[in-house]
Amino acid sequence: MSEAKVRVEVAGRELTLTNLDKVLYPRVHFTKGEVIDYYSRVADALLPHLAGRPLTRKRWPDGVDGPFFFEKNAPRGTPSWVRTVTLPVPGSTKQRETVDFVVVDDLAALVWTANLAALELHTPQWQVGPRGAVRDPDLLVVDLDPGPPAGLAKCLRVAVLVRDRLAADGLTAYPKTSGNKGMQLCVPISGRQSSDVVSEYAHRIAKELAAEHPDEVLSRMTKALRPGKVFLDWSQNNAAKTTVTPYSLRGREEPTVSTPLTWDEVAAGEPLRFWPADVLARLEEHGDLLAPLLERGPRVPTS
Repeated sequence: MSEAKVRVEVAGRELTLTNLDKVLYPRVHFTKGEVIDYYSRVADALLPHLAGRPLTRKRWPDGVDGPFFFEKNAPRGTPSWVRTVTLPVPGSTKQRETVDFVVVDDLAALVWTANLAALELHTPQWQVGPRGAVRDPDLLVVDLDPGPPAGLAKCLRVAVLVRDRLAADGLTAYPKTSGNKGMQLCVPISGRQSSDVVSEYAHRIAKELAAEHPDEVLSRMTKALRPGKVFLDWSQNNAAKTTVTPYSLRGREEPTVSTPLTWDEVAAGEPLRFWPADVLARLEEHGDLLAPLLERGPRVPTS
């Protein structure tokens, strides 16, 4: 494995890329250079979904067969031109009162992040303003988590139920795979209600659907109840929670991607998993299917 360093210019910034031939996905020999290439090529679609959102990175320095760690704080050596924002982190396991989060707003910062072997990108459902003030959530997310033997096919069926229930309240849901075993529905909302209000609404919807479809849907977090059902994880709307960002890679045996879907694909009920090349081709065909998330939606009902 080469230890060579390569100096490059990205969007007017000088970067040093390292170990580009290091294999991060050994099963399919997918390298760090290919990770950086993917994130560079998907940037036009990805960056708007990262903009303004404090970023949690999940890093695999030695590849997906090795150990990983979550990183919230800006690491030592973060370039001065990478945007950071200092935010409180109550209940931190590392006994910190605040964390200097990275906010990836441009291509150079994205490439810098990928060079750190940050395969997965996770963001909250809210943004920070230009001076770092935390805003109310502009997204509602329902995470569909299947309990074996249920899988993605069952998630797709349940997703239609969730979509229709949200539509009854005037909310429009947009589907994506998680890149793992489940999927998420993302809903643009007004940005003028607290995370507690949004989370309470998502919990109410989950309980309603679980009562109506008890053999398929679960709203309780108890793991013993999950086999064969799809857990609607409403808690993702808690202000402290993050969700894998659209177009993010996942740190699995293969380089799967959290990929936007059409509702026709969801209705077809066929499990779908996508690699970087698939995602880039889909962008050529469909554009960003989640572009509507970048516009404000309605308020969530409170009763």
